[in-house]
Amino acid sequence: MTVTKAAGSVRLIDMIFPGDTNHHGTLFGGVALAHMDKVAFLAASRHGRAPFVTASSERIDFAAPARLGELIEATGTVVRVGTSSLDVEIDLVAEALVSGERRLCTRGRFTLVAVKGPDTRLPLPPLDAALADPGDGALRMMDMVFPPQTNHYGTLFGGDALRMLGKAAFIAATRHARAVMVMAASDRVDFTSPIHEGEMTELAARVKMTGRSSVLVQVDLLAENLLTGERRQAATAAFTMVAVDEHGRPKPVTPP
Repeated sequence: MTVTKAAGSVRLIDMIFPGDTNHHGTLFGGVALAHMDKVAFLAASRHGRAPFVTASSERIDFAAPARLGELIEATGTVVRVGTSSLDVEIDLVAEALVSGERRLCTRGRFTLVAVKGPDTRLPLPPLDAALADPGDGALRMMDMVFPPQTNHYGTLFGGDALRMLGKAAFIAATRHARAVMVMAASDRVDFTSPIHEGEMTELAARVKMTGRSSVLVQVDLLAENLLTGERRQAATAAFTMVAVDEHGRPKPVTPP
């Protein structure tokens, strides 16, 4: 088992696929709110190491749309801590993957309350107890395992884990090359530990090598128990991604 230090802010990164959009071809507001609530829950749980429920959210204004095919990045930071409640501020930013243009789509503040029980220790830790980001340059994406993603053992289905690993590799490679990237090969995947329902996942993707038209990306998948803070390596994978032109043919990679 590998135990590593957890990062401070929680960051959820996802692509906008057709199933997430409205009839205007932009991110459906309900999907955006679901992402923001999930990030608020993860940030609160990592800070308080207790079961939390959402009590309220302040007014949320949608300043700009996020479009189909763009990346969205929701970042949650704990900004206030009381005895049994805390506030998490969420920024949701859209990013055009090829140009790198970023814009703030919406911002909101969520209040969450720790549910009293045997796993809850009050008062909650003070704000200065928050953990610092590792600052290692890796692309980090957090998420949570819900029941539809699990197999009959109650753990993350391998196919869903592969989808998460591949998406992290795609985003890291595209941000590195600022070009249209496709997956050429899954060089190796090792699963070392199951991830249980209700645990947090953290993907850390790093570009290891850049060739003429290809990028090699290593992705680590970590699991974290939100109540105990126990972290462990769950999988490691390496992917070769290739930059292509408008005709789908390989093109040189020229990182900005």
